[in-house]
Amino acid sequence: MSEDQTPAPDAQAQTADTVNGAADADAYEALRAETAALKEQVLRYAAEADNTRRRAEREANDARAYAIQKFARDLLGVADNLSRALTAQPAESGDPAVKNFVVGVEMTEKELQGAFERNGLKRIDPPKGEKFDPHKHQAMMEQPGSDVAPGAVIQVLQPGYELLGRLVRPAMVVVAAKVAGAPPPEAGSANPYAANDEGQGGGSVDTRA
Repeated sequence: MSEDQTPAPDAQAQTADTVNGAADADAYEALRAETAALKEQVLRYAAEADNTRRRAEREANDARAYAIQKFARDLLGVADNLSRALTAQPAESGDPAVKNFVVGVEMTEKELQGAFERNGLKRIDPPKGEKFDPHKHQAMMEQPGSDVAPGAVIQVLQPGYELLGRLVRPAMVVVAAKVAGAPPPEAGSANPYAANDEGQGGGSVDTRA
C-alpha cells in the first residue's frame, strides 16, 4: 500500500472513537434500561409491602373491634328473655313485691342495653312503616297492610343487632304484602322485601367469632 492509501493516524483515531462511542452509548442505554427496570421492581415491592402492612393493620383493628362479637351474640338471648318478661308483666298489680320485681327487670334490661351501646352493639328495631332493608332485616311473613306501603315493616317479631356496623343478627319482621287498596310505594322505590342478591330474604349475618 502506498503512502497515499495508508489511513492517516487522525482518521484511525476518529474511527476508533466512533466505535468506542457507539459501544459506550449501547452500554449506557442498557444500564439505563436496567436501572429503570430495577426502579420499577423496587416500587412494586414497596407497594406490595405497604398493602401488606395496611391489611395487617386492618385485620388487627378488626380483631380488636370485634373481639366481643361471640360474647355479645351469646348475650342476645338474655336480652330477648328480659324483653319477653317485660312484655308478659301484669298490666296492673297491687302487690308491691310484683311491682319491685318488674322495676328490677326493667332496670336490668336498661343496664344491659346500655352496656351493649357502650361497646358498639346497636339494637335494630325498625318502627312500623319503615322500608324493609334486606341488609338488616329478615322477612318472616307478609300480611296485608292498608296503613303502610307495600314492602314496609308492619311488626318486629325479634329485634336485631349490629356490632360497629357489622350485622350480628337481623331483625325478624312482618312486612306488608301487595294488596288492593294499599298505598302505592314511593316513586322510584322497588319492593324487593323478600329477596337479597342471592334471592333470599334477610341480611347477611357475620358468623365469625
